[in-house]
Amino acid sequence: MQNSRGAQGRADTYDVAILGSGMAGGMLGAVLARNGVRVLLLDAGTHPRFAVGESTIPYTSGMTRIIADRYRVPELKPLSSHKGISRQVSRYCGQKQNFGFVYHRAGTPQNPREINQLVVPSAIRTETHLFRQDVDSYLFHTAVKYGAEPLLNTRITDVDIDPASGAVLRTEHGREFRASYIVDGSGFRSPLAEKFALRETTTRARTHSRSLFTHMIGVRPFDQAPAAREHDQPNPWHHGTLHHVFDGGWLWVIPFDNHADSLNPLCSVGLTLDPRVLPKEDTPPQAEFDAFLRRFPQIAWQFQDARPVRPWVSTGRLQYSAKQVVGDRFCLTSHAAGFIDALYSRGLTNTLELVNALGWRLIAAARDGDWSTERFSYLETLQQGLFDFHDDLVFSSFVGFGDYELWNAVNRTWMLGTMLGNVMLEDAYHRFTRSGDTEVFRELEDSAHPGSPLPVSQGFNAMSALTRDLCIQVDEGSLAPREAARRILECVREADFVAPSFRLGLRDTRCFNMSPGKMAKNAVWCRRDAPEEIGQRMINASKGLVRMRLLGG
Repeated sequence: MQNSRGAQGRADTYDVAILGSGMAGGMLGAVLARNGVRVLLLDAGTHPRFAVGESTIPYTSGMTRIIADRYRVPELKPLSSHKGISRQVSRYCGQKQNFGFVYHRAGTPQNPREINQLVVPSAIRTETHLFRQDVDSYLFHTAVKYGAEPLLNTRITDVDIDPASGAVLRTEHGREFRASYIVDGSGFRSPLAEKFALRETTTRARTHSRSLFTHMIGVRPFDQAPAAREHDQPNPWHHGTLHHVFDGGWLWVIPFDNHADSLNPLCSVGLTLDPRVLPKEDTPPQAEFDAFLRRFPQIAWQFQDARPVRPWVSTGRLQYSAKQVVGDRFCLTSHAAGFIDALYSRGLTNTLELVNALGWRLIAAARDGDWSTERFSYLETLQQGLFDFHDDLVFSSFVGFGDYELWNAVNRTWMLGTMLGNVMLEDAYHRFTRSGDTEVFRELEDSAHPGSPLPVSQGFNAMSALTRDLCIQVDEGSLAPREAARRILECVREADFVAPSFRLGLRDTRCFNMSPGKMAKNAVWCRRDAPEEIGQRMINASKGLVRMRLLGG
């Protein structure tokens, strides 16, 4: 591992230079530094700072736990549960007990039967609304504690790469740093993407969306709204992430004040729109938000007393992509590689997938000196797969927003991926805790469907492709939305990878709560009827989660 020092006595040569000290950069920096890799952690900004990407899903928490134990960074473990975060990281984060969706039509009273909710099972109620300025600072400080060299408020203006020797990075003030490898997690204006022209000049993403977002105070719980009086969802909307969905977009409501121990009165609010339907104009963001609320007075009730506490951010089209993310001595990660949409909170999950896959490769390279592109080639396949899967799902959802019946069906594809994807991780983690063998995590990379939440199931991936293809036909006008909905639900009913007792292929299973009774029936199905690639994994995952619960995790 490299250890040279500059004329001023400060090290200027590193094994790995990480651009960006947000969640991806901070966590990867901590992983590498903890394992003896010499890390330079650069960022054009400082901490603490505002960031979106505030809602976790079970896959996020499961991957955090894996990274903490696999790479022996105990400071990461609290981030795998709401309890751990509240006790050891920040009391400014909210709880997340559910994913909630309320469907609206402009100028029409909300139909109380047009709601959907997925409740996080109480046995694994680990999810959190992350107050990112606290969480990102915590990760950054953890990386520095383990020896990463921090350099904030520093902008990289040029990079030269020699495949044989490494990279030279130059700052706007003329300072130079050398590194054997660069991980660029800086975002859309990635220095490497610009230097090597890696962006797809016309993104391949089918999704079209733009967004305006802020933090607010005084946002009311929607459960108290007149429109919610007849809702029959199993868990309060305010206890989770609420999505108001409508033809042309969706609105997120992520409260940080939704439990007794919270010290944070704020709520994250973001309006996401299809710019082909509602193009961006010169209207100030607050005025645009107010105009939206006038179209949807039943949503407006929630914001009658709300006020932004920071300036709105208003974007153009969100989607961008890269034709290449891995090259000689570099890898683009997270938002440097591409972005789709905040819908379904996949951004954090995808980030942690990359930290996990990059970590062991970079540690090995720092030890044996093999920085070959071939060693990191899986990251190319993984990231492009993550991008395409999320794009397919979000595109299908935006098409579904135009008709509740189709949205109700597309929601099942998302729901199954969210539920079953976590099974993959919990199975691997259970086997790791029993054997101590990290090879179980490398086995996760051996997949015919990299980037899919359930890569081992041909049936699931065929269903995902069917959902996308049917929604393409609806979008083109060659298929009626109701017919597409019927065929998606039929596919779910016939699926071999989910227990029939869940009844997820039925139209009226709009909300799903994994009760103890459902868990018992699922256990019987796993042993008797589940496909080989699903049954044992579910059994192992259940054992691991019960053990974690008993240990107070």
